[in-house]
Amino acid sequence: MSLRLLQSSIVLAIAGLLLAGCSHNGAAQTAVQTATPAYAAIARGRIDIEGGLLKLNMPRDGVVADIKVHEGDRVHKGQLLAVLDTESAQLAVSSAEAEQKQAEAQAALLETRLKATEQRAQRIAAAAAAGAADGQSADDARAAAQQLQGELDNTRATAASAARKLTAARYELTQRSLMAPVDAEIIRRSIQPGATVSPQSGPAFVLLPNLPRIVRAELNESFVSAVQVGMHAEVIDDSGSGAPPLTAHVLRIGTVFGTSALEEDPLVRANSRTVECVLMFDQPPPASLRIGQRVLVRFNGKDASKGGKATT
Repeated sequence: MSLRLLQSSIVLAIAGLLLAGCSHNGAAQTAVQTATPAYAAIARGRIDIEGGLLKLNMPRDGVVADIKVHEGDRVHKGQLLAVLDTESAQLAVSSAEAEQKQAEAQAALLETRLKATEQRAQRIAAAAAAGAADGQSADDARAAAQQLQGELDNTRATAASAARKLTAARYELTQRSLMAPVDAEIIRRSIQPGATVSPQSGPAFVLLPNLPRIVRAELNESFVSAVQVGMHAEVIDDSGSGAPPLTAHVLRIGTVFGTSALEEDPLVRANSRTVECVLMFDQPPPASLRIGQRVLVRFNGKDASKGGKATT
């Protein structure tokens, strides 16, 4: 083989290797680009429930007599949480009951007297018409019956007022007890037996209602137009726990811009403009996902619902 032919063969071999290397690198780059997901937007968020935590104040002033629950307990709607001292309220109920009974008894007595007086007036009127009695006696009997009717009407009004007073006293008695308004978990208890409390002294209990978890994300103004109602998203724990992403979809998008509540840098927070975006999980999230936990939301731009409209 001549030297020129040998050199040509070597050059061709090197060129082939270079082409194969370029082809391999191009394919690898294409594969990486294909494997990299495209997101329409990325936003910070936090785990929450509709309406947030429920803070319950004692409805009346008073001294705490008994507490029926502890932090961490799960309670049902209507379950008794705490009771204030009820002695004064019970006295008010007893007084209203006695007043009502007295008025009703007096009304019953007046009804009996009125019935007898009306019968007597009718007999005297008949006798006067027959000439057996004078007209003055008949007039006096009618006047007595009318007077008793007025007294009866007044007593019935007193009895009705006493009944309303009793209803109010019983209502005030119920206000000495604090009930759970919904099924929930007791997150915090801030009162002790013997403590003096009032509606202005702050929440006695903080409850976590038994409602589905949601995500409240903050969409930067540059991403608002890229997100639609119904769009799917990935929710990732922002604490670095390594938990697998959870899937969710956009439930509603706000129409009001505001400042970020999740940005820690005050300068960035003051200059940022965000819109709240609420997402619902596709499956119930694990119990380890706590209220207030920060997450990262990545919106998938390829499966947005058609025709979705932003709602508040």
